Amino acid sequence: MRLPQPLRTPVPLISAPMAGPGGGRLAHAVSRAGGLGTFGVNDSRTPEWIRAEAEVAGAAGTPYGVGLAAWALEKHAEQLDAVIDLRPTLVSVSFGDYAPAIERLREAEILTATQIGSLDDLERAIDAGVDVIVARGGEGGGHGRNVMATLPLLQLVLDRTELPVYAAGGILNHRGLAAVLAAGAAGAWVGTAFLGTSETASTGAAKEALFAADSTGYGRVFDEAQEVDWPREYGGRSIANRFFEEWVGREEDLDESARTRFRAAVSGQDYSVAHLYAGEGVAALTHEVSAADVVAEFARAVQPPA
Repeated sequence: MRLPQPLRTPVPLISAPMAGPGGGRLAHAVSRAGGLGTFGVNDSRTPEWIRAEAEVAGAAGTPYGVGLAAWALEKHAEQLDAVIDLRPTLVSVSFGDYAPAIERLREAEILTATQIGSLDDLERAIDAGVDVIVARGGEGGGHGRNVMATLPLLQLVLDRTELPVYAAGGILNHRGLAAVLAAGAAGAWVGTAFLGTSETASTGAAKEALFAADSTGYGRVFDEAQEVDWPREYGGRSIANRFFEEWVGREEDLDESARTRFRAAVSGQDYSVAHLYAGEGVAALTHEVSAADVVAEFARAVQPPA
């Protein structure tokens, strides 16, 4: 496995894009602390928004990455145009037909990554010519597959490719990073551990709900409530709140009354109904810290004992 020079960070850690809470400020803080920070672009973001967040993420020449959703690029090709013009350190494109975007990024000589959740996904990623694989297990927060756990997936993937592989899903601290490094991963791709940091774009109410949470669930409840076009094969792992428990498994029955209730909760920051995406390790979040604190905790995996 040969890790590209731009990814040889002091701490073998990439913060997940996390479209929504993960903006340019968080990406900048992670990179300044020794990892590689990325920010995510959802389907509503404009090229102007992307450029503004990139300016924050890349201030003073700081390296950063961008995460794109392939299904959104089918409607908003201008997002990819903007990212190529910016030339970030790394661009991840996942969830849908990402091969055309990967081809354009490679032509522009920009490092590429994609998230996979199965061995079939791995074959498609290799065929597309990505530079970096993110093996994301079902423990991970936000959208992805829920067919394999992180460690089994990581081991199987490492046996099948010489590409750099970052492990994602359920990696909370230096112990998790040490475990995946010992297995042969190039590093960890981490989202949930950064959700409680002061640099996220989340509100105080959202963070308090995260700090109080101790369980998550997986499904399409919130995609159906928002009527967004996420591919059906990718559900989302979120806090298992009252609304989720009420509708999981019968998402097709969501009606306008339920959607109205959901929209009002989002507006009013009522997180017993509104969505908060997070991974299975959310119980580790108990209070607000800085992104540098989180990176320093992960750095213990690669520092010699005192």
